[in-house]
Amino acid sequence: MNRIPENYLPGKETWPQYSIPGECADTPQKLNLADFLLDRHVREGRGDNVAVKFMDKEITYAQLQKQVNQFGNALKAAGVEPQDRVGIRLVNTPQAMVAIFAIEKIGAIPVPTSPLWSREEIAFVVNNAEMKFFVVNDPLMEQVEAAKSNFEHGTRVIVIGNPEGAKAKGHLSFEEMMAGGAPSLDAVMLDALDIGVILYTSGTTGMPKGCVHFVRPAIVETKLVNKYVYQLKPGDVLGGSAPVSFAAGFGTFTLIPFEGGASISLIPKFSPPDMLDLIQKHKITVLTGLPTAYRALMKFPAFKNYDVSSVRLYTSGGDALGAETLQAWQALTGKPIWEGLGGTEMLHLVTSNTMNSAPVPNSIGKALPGVEVRVVDITGKECKPGDIGSMILKGPSGTLYWKPYINNEKLLKSQKSGVVDGWNRMGDAVFMKEDGNIFFVSREDDMIKSSGYRIGPAEIEEALAKHPAIADAGIIGVPDPEKGQIVKAVVQLKEGFAGSDQLSEEINTFLRNHIAVYKLPRAYQYVDTLPRTPTGKLLRRLLR
Repeated sequence: MNRIPENYLPGKETWPQYSIPGECADTPQKLNLADFLLDRHVREGRGDNVAVKFMDKEITYAQLQKQVNQFGNALKAAGVEPQDRVGIRLVNTPQAMVAIFAIEKIGAIPVPTSPLWSREEIAFVVNNAEMKFFVVNDPLMEQVEAAKSNFEHGTRVIVIGNPEGAKAKGHLSFEEMMAGGAPSLDAVMLDALDIGVILYTSGTTGMPKGCVHFVRPAIVETKLVNKYVYQLKPGDVLGGSAPVSFAAGFGTFTLIPFEGGASISLIPKFSPPDMLDLIQKHKITVLTGLPTAYRALMKFPAFKNYDVSSVRLYTSGGDALGAETLQAWQALTGKPIWEGLGGTEMLHLVTSNTMNSAPVPNSIGKALPGVEVRVVDITGKECKPGDIGSMILKGPSGTLYWKPYINNEKLLKSQKSGVVDGWNRMGDAVFMKEDGNIFFVSREDDMIKSSGYRIGPAEIEEALAKHPAIADAGIIGVPDPEKGQIVKAVVQLKEGFAGSDQLSEEINTFLRNHIAVYKLPRAYQYVDTLPRTPTGKLLRRLLR
């Protein structure tokens, strides 16, 4: 088997301490993600169950397995070997699921890449991962074409859609490869610490960082999140808009629902009417999304014309939900939103409000079983309940950076600061109450320190979102000679409004009813749009 060279991973003395809870101790040492998530259900008699719902199409587990086998055989014939990296830049379609599971089934490593990344970011990740192949939807090829002259490892591009155009530019056609692939394929069984996926961060603090997740820990994490958060089983349908070609969507749509043998409803691009239409059409039972998506749905005038009664569970993460959004959604639908916290370095969720009998407003919930969370101060000492500190944790997954020795060992330094004595430092400022509920304050890099106050941006952003003139807003701290930092609001206005000093004063007057005076923005900047990741997470690095 083509093993990963030693210097592609940091030394084991810097690794996190992986913990496998007793309930997952029977997870085999030899396994394969596609075998566990897809083939297992066909073997156990669930081949006729629906795996994917897309527009008016339904694809069963058995049908998906056959297509996966075809593309997997085509990749093998093209020279892909176990532990080779194969990138994906795909919108949420059945072909995306075929590509991901096929890469996994032959023992290769899928490398999701954001559909929104620029040519510079694409070239960096293609080269950093040393991709053998890169699977891309034809409409997403423009930036890839611009980047490909900088590919350093002979990476070949496989295009989904437009076969003739792909071949004319020297690329391979996904459709032609599928047609030539045999329908039977045995999964390559991997060792527990072979790599299952490399997820790259959203690049909020610089170029994306590759986060390595081994096969067995990935399966254990998937089991725990499904059991204690989503509880997906045959008959359930998971819906949402996070891209499967990005870290959050990869875990949410390609791992967790398939662990439970459920169906997924795929939407290529989010809009309130399209999302509500799919809830009705596909009878979605679990809906997941960022707070921005829920707020957009609530603002959609025709919301009450849609039947959303099939949904039994709403979940959220990625950004702070806020008590008012939780209350407004519950008033509108009769059901709460269950918030949690995860991260690319941890694969998926590590805390969730589903660990409570009812959502605790403003809380990201309690640690999932199998995950141990502590809140510590800058000296590493345990914080008292209610005191703000740094969140550290141990669980089945953890921070492990890919190729840490390049660029003057920049990522090796991140590895050593991100994992201390086996504990993962999440980079989140939080506080924990005596009952174990954790409250997110801010990313530590985003915390604003003004005149002795520690101010988290999320509360201010939620309050700004309520103003009738504001379409979107982000909060950052900017240097100030007297206060250290002041709060600055970067605001996108709705049509019909124009930024001015008078409007800024009016907004601050409005905010006084929602937040403390010391949190009020002291500076405003009006912009056409705010930079966000494909999942909607604000890129404060670009604002700063």
